[in-house]
Amino acid sequence: MVRVLILGAGGHAQVVADILLRARDAGQRVNPIGYLDDDTALHGKVFLGLTVLGDTSTLNRIPHDAVIIAIGNNQTRRRLAEELTSAGETFFVARHPTAVVAPDVEIGPGAMICANVVVNTGAVIGAHVILNTACTVDHHNRVGNYAHIAPGAHTGGEVVIEEGALVGIGATVAPRVSVGAWATVGAGAVVTRPVPPSVTVVGVPAKPLQKG
Repeated sequence: MVRVLILGAGGHAQVVADILLRARDAGQRVNPIGYLDDDTALHGKVFLGLTVLGDTSTLNRIPHDAVIIAIGNNQTRRRLAEELTSAGETFFVARHPTAVVAPDVEIGPGAMICANVVVNTGAVIGAHVILNTACTVDHHNRVGNYAHIAPGAHTGGEVVIEEGALVGIGATVAPRVSVGAWATVGAGAVVTRPVPPSVTVVGVPAKPLQKG
């Protein structure tokens, strides 16, 4: 049985906890043992039957086999992943039993695959990626490390989502289109052209957000 500590105790962390609990119920050898969160107001609270055991500085004092960084902010997730990788931590993949993932899909450490997600053949999912509720990732996609595809978002075939990019709720990325590193696709947007790195696009068809 793999003892997993969940880093974070907010809403997304509780979703991840539910994934691990449902996976355990389905027969996977995983045992979520609690949360760690730097918000002291959460310490001692219980969510889904699991206790917030302390802050992240207590990690080494709690027996565990793996961790998962259940924090929605992509930059924060990257920072913690780099720190914990240097410290020799092992990262667990949370995969909801209702997710449909083709057998040849590559999934990086620490990824979170939520309920009713579909990932089709040939896809490569990077480390610490969030594939959120009911999103779909079509064939031969590449989703970079720390990216987040939000609930109900859809990508066509041969799409590239670069490191740290966010594809917002209900957005669509057309086939063979790329979304650059740390870019943001707004909720409900339809992306038909490549999105440059660190740019926010919105609308149908998606265009760069005008500042001012």
